[in-house]
Amino acid sequence: MCGIVGWLDWNRDLTSSGSIIDGMVDTLVPRGPDARGQWLYDHIAFGHSRLAVVDIEGGKQPMTRTRDGRSFTITYNGELYNTEDLRKELLLKGYVFQGHSDTEVLLLSYIEWGCDSVHKLNGIFAFGIWDSFNESLFLARDRMGVKPLFYFPQSDSLIFASEIKALLAHPQIPAEIDEEGLAELFMIAPARTPGNGVIKNIKELKPAHCLLMSRRGVTIWPYWQLESKPHEDNLETTIEKVRYLVIDAITRQLVSDVPLGTLLSGGLDSSIITAIAANQYKEQNQVLSTFSVDYVDNHKYFQANDYQPNPDAPWIEKMSRHFSTDHHAFYFDTPELIRSLEDAVLARDLPGMADVDSSLLLFSRKIKENVTVGLSGECADEIFGGYPWFHRQDLQNAGTFPWASHIDTRLQVISPEISKQIDPQNYVAGRYEEALQEIPSKQADKGQDNVFTRIGYLTLTRFMPTLLDRKDRMTMATGLEVRVPFCDHRIVEYVWNIPWEIKNYQGREKGLLRLAMEGILPEDILWRKKSPYPKTHNPQFLSGVRQKLLAVLDDPSSPLKDLVNRKYITEIAENPSSNANKPWFGQLMDTPRLFAFLYQLDFWFRRYKVRIV
Repeated sequence: MCGIVGWLDWNRDLTSSGSIIDGMVDTLVPRGPDARGQWLYDHIAFGHSRLAVVDIEGGKQPMTRTRDGRSFTITYNGELYNTEDLRKELLLKGYVFQGHSDTEVLLLSYIEWGCDSVHKLNGIFAFGIWDSFNESLFLARDRMGVKPLFYFPQSDSLIFASEIKALLAHPQIPAEIDEEGLAELFMIAPARTPGNGVIKNIKELKPAHCLLMSRRGVTIWPYWQLESKPHEDNLETTIEKVRYLVIDAITRQLVSDVPLGTLLSGGLDSSIITAIAANQYKEQNQVLSTFSVDYVDNHKYFQANDYQPNPDAPWIEKMSRHFSTDHHAFYFDTPELIRSLEDAVLARDLPGMADVDSSLLLFSRKIKENVTVGLSGECADEIFGGYPWFHRQDLQNAGTFPWASHIDTRLQVISPEISKQIDPQNYVAGRYEEALQEIPSKQADKGQDNVFTRIGYLTLTRFMPTLLDRKDRMTMATGLEVRVPFCDHRIVEYVWNIPWEIKNYQGREKGLLRLAMEGILPEDILWRKKSPYPKTHNPQFLSGVRQKLLAVLDDPSSPLKDLVNRKYITEIAENPSSNANKPWFGQLMDTPRLFAFLYQLDFWFRRYKVRIV
């Protein structure tokens, strides 16, 4: 994977803009520590920071290729999983390759098929291509939004980059936030509304979207979207297709010229990936490396609940032993988690999921010491129905995003003045209504079935991007590429139309996925009750973040001074149990994580020098 930047300006000669492009690329070096490059030409400039995974020598960027006297240049972040299929097709059309990188395959695909080339891609990607003949810039992002892409549009120019920090390194882009940005931070975060970059005038290219800029202007359009149609396969055929798609997606993503491993939690999703990868490695007389994360003394404080019924460690050990993997278990202590909260903000460019972020950042650093590529189980819950809101009527009927149903907590956190300014309830209601209007209706929808269509769409398009953003930022900040096989768009397309009673086989979360994987995993792991990403249960985390937040609230120079309701926050800081049963985001982010988020928010305003306008 890599970091990309670009600048198109019809009114400036950018051949001398190298220092600006360099400054933007500097911010992305963690994403691509192996090489860097820039390309400057009249009104367009590209920069690139590379993490070399395939074709170490031949995949250098920005890359230019010429055909029929026309030149095309690409800056690309991602990985194509159907590279060889496309290469064979292009060879038949007379193309000649100078290397074996997917970058070259992608660029030649664009030369051959133009904007329609995105329909042929299976992978995770964000890229920009300059067509010198037509004087046009083409941007595209993968269907699920695994790879990030932000841009800053003006009437005669457009600046783009993998991350917000790279855009803010450009002298024309100020770090400002307006009412909409504040509403995103307090009422939507750590999620973001699709397309919203929080910083004023910074946009996100939405997943599955393309952007074309020429002298005629800018056009943005979706090239893929969920399509609802009748599911005509019987149960046996459905199981066979799910099994094939999952195994094929994982197998395709094992291709790498550098060491690769899997992230193993002992849960269903990571165990499926590990089992398939380990079996393939065994056929090649190789041993798969696996990695797990836990926390010092967590076993002392763990208490089973509906969300986390049992600890992961015994299941991880069983998986590693059963599939003979080379397992690496990492443990982090509470002070490390708290210290890394600031680093997590720098990686994400925004306050995020507290120690759920910082622990992944620490974990990624350790994994990177052993391998460069990892496979992880994200998105199976979103696709196959694993979250509590697929199974609880109170969350389904919340009338808002089910992972953020405790709006009252969020409202009380905001100062009365800011609340009047951003109109928080109407803001959330408007964003929720926007999402509902997008849902592709199903002819078969009626009654309860329609509930799962709604919940499924909201989860795929509003919750899943938060976890994908977290995974990309925390891993790439350490130069680790992590792939997410369950995000293969073929899986998403097929499973979207499977009726809920099949997905929920035997009334179990992800029941269909379990059924499809029979014979691949040991039975007890296959049917183990869902357990989410591990978090620390050590009470020192609560006391540590509480202390940090109270120090922020006592600081008269704090940017939070006029933004939050100090009285309310102080009250729950003195009695955290009063808010204990109201997770304010998802199933992991409880009161200690609220304290950590607010501490991160203060740090973000200061470090990024964000000005409220």
